[in-house]
Amino acid sequence: MKKKRRAEDTKNSEQASGPQRRIVKTRDFKPIDVGLLTVTVVAAYSIVWIVFNQLTLLSGEPGLVICTVGVFLALYWFVNLQIYGRHMAVDRLLGGLVTLGALCMMLPLVLLVYYVFAKGLPLLSLNRFTETQAGVGPLSPISKGGFLHAIVGTLEQVALAAVMGIPIAILTAVFLNEIGGRIASSVRTVVTAMSGTPAILAGVFIYSIWVLTVHDYSGFAASLALAILLLPTVTRGTEEVLRIVHNDLREASMALGAPDWRTVWSVVLPTARSGLVTSILLGIAVSIGETAPLIMTVFGAQVMNANPFKNPQAALPLVVFQQIKLPSQSAVALGFTCSLVLFIIVFTLFVLARVLGSNWLQKAFRGRTKGPGESSNEAIVEDLMAVALAPAMSMGLPSDYEKPRDEYDPDEDTRT
Repeated sequence: MKKKRRAEDTKNSEQASGPQRRIVKTRDFKPIDVGLLTVTVVAAYSIVWIVFNQLTLLSGEPGLVICTVGVFLALYWFVNLQIYGRHMAVDRLLGGLVTLGALCMMLPLVLLVYYVFAKGLPLLSLNRFTETQAGVGPLSPISKGGFLHAIVGTLEQVALAAVMGIPIAILTAVFLNEIGGRIASSVRTVVTAMSGTPAILAGVFIYSIWVLTVHDYSGFAASLALAILLLPTVTRGTEEVLRIVHNDLREASMALGAPDWRTVWSVVLPTARSGLVTSILLGIAVSIGETAPLIMTVFGAQVMNANPFKNPQAALPLVVFQQIKLPSQSAVALGFTCSLVLFIIVFTLFVLARVLGSNWLQKAFRGRTKGPGESSNEAIVEDLMAVALAPAMSMGLPSDYEKPRDEYDPDEDTRT
């Protein structure tokens, strides 16, 4: 009886208060909202076009775009205010401002990509990758010549820079995050300052201490300058990745009696493997497109030079810089095509770094498909057991030693 009375009272109160207003979430954006947005954009453009072309003497595309954006935001706020209320109208207005800001940020990149593809793609052919600029002159046709020597030079210089700079950068990041000490803050300040150093200063530095005093222009000199530019990027990225590793893993490894170096080598670095690869690829992508240090170190060449330790050598960014300035039409065409190839290489490295740092790839590496957290926990247990057995192995236990868990027999324990 009490439940029936409560239900009747609730029904009567709802009828007395009238129909309730339907709750609309601010994140809901249904097809009717898409149509409302489209109609608002068309109305704003129509109003501004009539004012510009029919009622006033105003002109100019920048003014038309700015006025259209302002009128659109005002109309969009007013329409949502009439339909959904003040809360939704303010939310949609701020969402429109944020979206416009993102579009304004993406616009230069989109225009740059379009310009590079429009200029370089029609001139891209197979002979660009198989020929050099040997025998190419001002009167040569546009299709003659290639940048095989520049591709070889770029690969050799970046590879040498990565071999020299990546180990130092990773060791520096491990020192800053795992060891620390009195000079850790000073080292971090130096790394931060290096990340803001102009690239031309690295080229001038190597030019002063290497090109003028020890050797002539060479690809190795360019790799030294690129290694200086690669160091801060990889160091800061690796340090941020190592901070993500949970301290419980370090404490578990130390509780098993492992020294610090063993903890870093067997627990910390394998856990942050995907982040380390991402940081390394980003550093390589940043250094591969630098032109300023190459002007002072590698000088450039028109023919193939596969020896990076002797004589000047070519590079893709340097070829772009040198060919675009020439008055020859074939040289300018070669510069645009070379810039397209360089853009594709850098973009591929960035996409590869993004893919390797994604969550789904980490789950695939850890074997999450077998069960929720099962394979990842087994991998962590195996790493910790390897760390725990390391001191015992160093004390002379046989190499075929197995885990005590595998040797345990419940029947034998019962008989005992």
